[in-house]
Formats: sequence, structure tokens, C-alpha cells
Amino acid sequence: MFRTLFMADRTRLKVTVEQCIGTVVVDRPAVKNALDLETVHELHAALRGLAEDSGVGVLIITGAGESSFVSGADINDIRARGRDDGLAAINSSLFAAVERFPRPTIAAVNGYALGGGCELALACDIRVAADSAKFGQPEVGLGIIPGAGATQRLPRIVGMGWAKHLILTGEIIDAKQALEIGLVTAVMPAGQLQVRTRELARKILRHGPLAIKLAKAALNASARVDLDSGLLIETLAQAICYASEDKQEGTSAFLEKRKAKFTGR
Repeated sequence: MFRTLFMADRTRLKVTVEQCIGTVVVDRPAVKNALDLETVHELHAALRGLAEDSGVGVLIITGAGESSFVSGADINDIRARGRDDGLAAINSSLFAAVERFPRPTIAAVNGYALGGGCELALACDIRVAADSAKFGQPEVGLGIIPGAGATQRLPRIVGMGWAKHLILTGEIIDAKQALEIGLVTAVMPAGQLQVRTRELARKILRHGPLAIKLAKAALNASARVDLDSGLLIETLAQAICYASEDKQEGTSAFLEKRKAKFTGR
């Protein structure tokens, strides 16, 4: 089943749902899919709608065309912003919503992911890239810092050394190096990116949806709490799984050598 989700005021995104896979495409190719304020608002609305859609089990975020995932924040917007705009955390709040999305998210990085574009990818659970993709946090060259999560999420993903290297130098790296430092988990030919990303999404969808949701929640908590608190969250999440219909179905299917039919309960 294929559905295109329409919003009367959406002009910068394409949102579809097919076989439990939601896809959000940032569609501003004339400006390399840069994020302006209107795009941010549309993404917030799309995330809310997809989160409420029980038919969505995995979300893929990508960019239109072959040259850019999201090239960054729109520089015209950045130039016009003042202190109060910075304190409003405009892009940071969006990427927090991506991180909190209740189902797994995959960034299919099809080209340039710079500045806010790289931060959008960092907010996703999994990042895969076309071999033509480029990554970087070049904000210091504009006299600003990465202000939408990179100073916090990048060290957790690639380590403090590489995070400082990328942010302080503003260096742009290719997909091969992104794979080497753990920024992405897979690199593939550009022509195969969307197909193979959907294969990855289907691999996730084969598993118990309640377990996937709770595993994501526990993993996200690991970046914010101490070890003892994290282990408590893990224990509570496992207890919920143990009491679920999905656990009963999953274990029974394994023992009976058949495919499990999970319901998310």
C-alpha cells in the first residue's frame, strides 16, 4: 500500500508511506535542500503526523535529487537571525523531535550533509550514505558554532577527538572517511541508496515493534543518564517486553520454527 500524505501548506517536503515505511524528502533542489524557517515548520508538522500514524514502523529522511541531502541552514535565514532567534533553538528543537520520534529513523544521505544537514543526520538513529555524500560542520567559517546538536551528538557518535577536529576545522569529509570514523554505518553506490535503505528498514520491521520502540528509548537514555539509571531503564523496558503478547509470539515462533506475527502489544 502506497500513500502520499498531503498538507495544504506544504511546499518543501514530499511525505509518503509505503509498506509501513514512511519517507520524508526535503525537496528544495534549487537551494540544495537548505533548511529555511518554513521547511523547519513543515518538518515539525510531518513528524507529528507520521508519529500519530500507526501504519508507520520506520521513517527514512532524505533529500531530493542526487547532489544534496540537506546542504545546511539557509544562509539568508542565518544572516537575519539575532540573539533571541538563537535562544529560540529553532533547528535544535526540530532535531530533538527527530531524535524523539517513536519509531526508528534512518538518514539516507544522498549528497551534501553540511551544517544543519549533518545535524539532521546526527539526530537520526541510523545513517547510511551514497558514495558521493559529503559531511561537515563548517559553521565556524561563518562566525558561528554548530547550534543544533552537533557539539553534543557528534562526540557521542564519533568520539570527542573527531568531533573537535570536524567542528574546529570546518573540514568536509567524504563518505569513505565518514564510514571509517563511525559517522555512518554503510556506504553504497548512489544509484542503490534508496533501495538498500528500504531493505534496511524492512529488516527492522521484521522484529517486534514494541521491542524496537523500547530498545530505541533505552539507547537514547544511555546518552543522558548515568550507568545505574540506564540499567534501571533497560530492566523496566525488558519487564514490559516480558509481559507482552509480542514476547509470547516471538518465542513461540522461534520454537515452532515459523515466522513470527507481531502485533506491537
